[in-house]
Parts: sequence; structure tokens; C-alpha cells
Amino acid sequence: MAKTKKKKNDDQYDSPWKKAIEEYFADCMAFFFPNIHADIDWSKKYEFWDKELEKLARESAVHEQQVDKLVQVYRKSGEETLVLVHIDVQSQHETEFAKRMYQYNYRLFDRYNHPVATLVIYGDQSKKWQPKTFNREIWGCKSSFEFPSVKLMDYNISELEQSDNPFAVVVLAHRHTKATKHQHQTRYDLRWRLTRMLYERGYDQERVRSLYLYIEWLMALPKGLEQQFNKQLLQYEEEQKMTYILTIERMGIEKGIQQGIQQSEQKVLESEQKVLESEQKVLEITKESEQKILESEQKVLRIAREDVIEVLMIRFGELPKLLVKTIKRLDQLSLLKTLHKKAVIIESVDLFEQFLADQLPDDDTPTAQDKKHVD
Repeated sequence: MAKTKKKKNDDQYDSPWKKAIEEYFADCMAFFFPNIHADIDWSKKYEFWDKELEKLARESAVHEQQVDKLVQVYRKSGEETLVLVHIDVQSQHETEFAKRMYQYNYRLFDRYNHPVATLVIYGDQSKKWQPKTFNREIWGCKSSFEFPSVKLMDYNISELEQSDNPFAVVVLAHRHTKATKHQHQTRYDLRWRLTRMLYERGYDQERVRSLYLYIEWLMALPKGLEQQFNKQLLQYEEEQKMTYILTIERMGIEKGIQQGIQQSEQKVLESEQKVLESEQKVLEITKESEQKILESEQKVLRIAREDVIEVLMIRFGELPKLLVKTIKRLDQLSLLKTLHKKAVIIESVDLFEQFLADQLPDDDTPTAQDKKHVD
């Protein structure tokens, strides 16, 4: 039965979230997990471990695109100073999601021997789905795993619009994108409201430009509405004398960079898939070659056995059944060649049998039971 192909979702969530977490990691922790943010020593440099997480994902056979970030941080308090923070942004329902978080957590701890904090940001629209624990038990042996999580649906829109944390903008853009699928004009209006909010908050140019990129990236519009939006934004900037985002050329450069990143990520995924397919083909070819070699070796041995028996029958007529059976069991080509030469010159079948018995190990010598069975 052919596999059902997943319907492609035109809205892109993964890349903007990855970029936003990298650019505003401290703000991300302060917004979603303030207690953890308070315990991190921000005077020490934190480091993203994306390559290590990618290796782990490949080993775990995780192929679907998703947002996972692994960050090395240092604590202000406690005996452990270095902690690995594993952040997962989950925008779709996944049946065994809690199990996957549990597996990532213990594999990361086992590999690096550092405490691992698994934090989850749920970006789906379900009001009921929010796994927080994974438990397993057999015969009194129990494992229990619990991880902190937040649900974007739980945040109040008005409170988000009042927040000074840049991640409030990312959450608003995400929520509006989820709520306006196939509602292009409504998305246009919400995007315009969110964009104006950046200017009205008094952010500097760099903050406005970087946050707008996430809004544009998440809240994509059809080509015609996108052009209309750019014209409206250009006019607004001219009126406010705030050329933060547009000219159009500047927007094109930034958008080209983001598109280049997305294309590069896609090419990496395609290359990895091709490598996997090539390795599979090599494995199949190797198995096929080994099978052909084995069949060829068996054919050579069969012909060598038949040659020995044929020469003996030409010279001496009908042969003892036990002798024929013994020759047909031989699997050493060098011995069969020796027997073929001996069959040509030997004086009798009895002498050939004695010669053969001398060549065989004791375990391969015909037994009395074999002889009785043949007779």
C-alpha cells in the first residue's frame, strides 16, 4: 500500500523560531521560563550546540522538520555549574512527543554527563493537548520524567501587546498566523497592526527591523497583498520620518538572506537524504554481489565433484553409494582437484577410497552408520 503523502503547510514556523531563539535567547527564557532565567548566570557566555543536537536526531531516526535548540549555560547557584538547555517548539500534535523528549533528555545526559533541562513551547491550536510527563513501569521498576512547558494559546493577546519583551511579538505573529490560515485579508490587517506596534513602542531601528523580519517571515501573504503591504509600509515610514524597514531594496536584501538560509537548510536535508539512499544502494549491491559470488563458488564445487565421479565411473563402472555420497559432501576445491588427478591414474576403487579416507579429517570420514544407511 502506498504511503499517504503529507499535505504541505505553506506557513513556515520552524526557521523563524530557530532564528528568534538564537537572536533573543535571554529574552526567550525571561518571557517563557522566568524562574530558570533568574538562575542562569548571564555574565558568562552561553553557547548553542546545534550540531550535537543534529547528530542525536539522526541517531534517533527523527526526520520530520521541527524546532529544537540545545544551549550550554551556567547557573548562578547549585553544585552543577554547566547545564544543557534543550528547547523544543512543537507546533503540531505528535502522539509520542513526551517519549521523544524523555529519550533526548537521557541520551544528552548519557553523552555529555551534564544536567539537561528539557523545556517545551507548544504552538499548536489544541486547548487540551499539552504533555508534561512520561512514565514507564514494569514489575515495580519505574521511570518518571517531567518537563516544564508553556502553551502559546494560553497567553492573553492584550497582555502580549502590552509586553516589552521582544518574544511577545514572536508569539503574537505565531498566534495570528495559526488563526488566519487561508484568511489572507484578516492576516494582512493583523500584520499591519503588529507592524505599527513596533514603531509605537519606540524601539530603535535595529530592534524594529529584526522583529519585523519575524513578523513577515511567519505571516506570509500572497504576492499581490505582499506588494500592497510594502507600499502601505513605505508610505507610513515616510509620514513618520522613520525609514527603519523600507526602502524596498533593503527589504529585498534581508528577505534574500532569509530565503538563502531556508534554501541552504533544504539543500542540507536533501543531501543527507541522498547519502542515506546511496548507502542503502551500496548495501544492496554488496549483498547481491556476495550472493552471486556464493552461487558461483557453489557451481564450481558442484562441477568439480561431478568431474571426479564421472572419471571414476568411466574407469570402474558403478561406484559404491557411500563413496558418491562422500564426494558430493566435499567443499574444498583444492581437495577435489587432487582427487580428480588421482581418479585418472589410480588402479582401483578400493585404493581411491583409501586415498580419500586419508585426506579427510576424522569427523568427515564415513562412519559405520553412514555405510549401513547407504546399504
